[in-house]
Amino acid sequence: MYGYPRPQMVREQWWDLCGPWDYAVTGTDAVPSRWDGTIRVPFSPEAPASGVMRPVGPDDRLWYRRTADFSGAPGRVLLHFGAVDQRAKVWVNGVEAGTHVGGYTPFSLDITAALDDTRRAEILVLCRDGTDTVPLARGKQKTERGEIWYTPQSGIWQPVWAEAVPEEHIKSLRITPDPDGSCVHIDADPAGAAVYFRGNTYPCPAEVPVPDFEPWSPEHPKLYDFSVSLGRDRVESYFAMRKFSVEDGRLCLNGTPYFHNGVLDQGYNQQGLYTWPSDEAMVYDIQLAKRLGFNAIRKHIKVEPLRWYHHCDRLGMLVWQDMPNGGGTNYSPVTVQLPAVMSRLRLRDDRYARFARTDAAGREMFLRELDEMIGTLYNCPCIALWVPFNEGWGQFDAVRVREHVKALDPTRTVDHASGWHDQGGGETESLHVYFRPYRYKPDREGRAVLLSEFGGYNLRVPDHAFNDQDFGYSRCKDAGELLNKLRALYEEQIGPAKKAGLAAAIYTQLTDVEDELNGFVTYDRAAEKLPPEEVRKIITGV
Repeated sequence: MYGYPRPQMVREQWWDLCGPWDYAVTGTDAVPSRWDGTIRVPFSPEAPASGVMRPVGPDDRLWYRRTADFSGAPGRVLLHFGAVDQRAKVWVNGVEAGTHVGGYTPFSLDITAALDDTRRAEILVLCRDGTDTVPLARGKQKTERGEIWYTPQSGIWQPVWAEAVPEEHIKSLRITPDPDGSCVHIDADPAGAAVYFRGNTYPCPAEVPVPDFEPWSPEHPKLYDFSVSLGRDRVESYFAMRKFSVEDGRLCLNGTPYFHNGVLDQGYNQQGLYTWPSDEAMVYDIQLAKRLGFNAIRKHIKVEPLRWYHHCDRLGMLVWQDMPNGGGTNYSPVTVQLPAVMSRLRLRDDRYARFARTDAAGREMFLRELDEMIGTLYNCPCIALWVPFNEGWGQFDAVRVREHVKALDPTRTVDHASGWHDQGGGETESLHVYFRPYRYKPDREGRAVLLSEFGGYNLRVPDHAFNDQDFGYSRCKDAGELLNKLRALYEEQIGPAKKAGLAAAIYTQLTDVEDELNGFVTYDRAAEKLPPEEVRKIITGV
């Protein structure tokens, strides 16, 4: 279904553990005595592709079971989960192997000690998913789906796999390109590894010269391969030479102003929901965005599997990475409704009740999940911006959080409060404008101005809609009206704003998602609503 799940740290010997698993839904933490059937991992039970099509509630326990044979594996065996929503507990041959909290980030377990004499394993996984009844990150999943909120996912929804490693092995890599210094910094954990690059060997941590490099961009996505060895362990990886900065109110790529002409992408599909049916499905969406003329994707309130970012790296697509929102749901109306018509409204986000963030433990958990997301995706060349908060959903202390993110990753821009409730910090002012014409105004603090959401024009395609609902911001009767509205929007609003100083524009959105029919392609990906070459003329002509 997919290639190697971690493209920047590839080993030769690995086992794909996706496919049929036993599953059961129960009401207690007792191991099931009876199983309900089989589920196709990594699809959640709510997804048609799972073969189950069954919701799992906040009080339910979702169980998985399968056996695996690692008899040909020398050394240690590591078991990897791409993502499990939201809490996971794993046993191997009846021995507890580990736990993880957080539905959007990977975790790994060394299961060697639990294997039997034949190196076989019975793997048992218990999942709990509170969705919006708990403060953990949930994104746009909602127990009562509808309009901009989508069908929730439960349990395993990214690949499960295992690999064999020697006793002494490389646990992780941290790759930091330095175009100004014509080098790349490569750090391996544990230290003492060797970096092989262009026939030369460097001790790690390494500062590897990259003379006469070709800078990475969406127009020229040049990648450089390298390998790291530690004893008998060897991993293959890659990097790109690129630099992100903000200068004189503009977003810059490799030291030059670069307009982010982008599109919002929720990452849902009709068969797999959160989970991609295949590598080809990931590539289709990214290439569709490129064919439409976009050079950036805002990955909205979701963290993708690492292979999705790999395809952005190699195909050439900038990514704005949102952190999935969490916290409560009891927002003040003035927090989440009034800003839709008053986009520059600023409420102080240290008043936690307004933003449904009164739970101190929930705020700390958000920071932990944020740290894990940044750590997981740090090496991906395509990621240009981090977006910790969107439209005040669970926002708190955004300036402090922005500084926290910058300390973790000083190489990228941080959009500290996307859309609403700007706190006056950082390098960007970020606006969402749907219900009135957009007219550019410089930020009073001199920051780069981002139109981080706009558009949202609807067109229903008969026989290709999820249901009879039709949510969006401006309905069109046919493709001709949609094309004309899009042309007027870019020529009359985005073009003049770009000339006046706008740094980025993110159109809503790439695909239809359930009730939302405001994509360029239908939810089932069967019908492209407009000729991509016509859209490209509009998007790139401003």
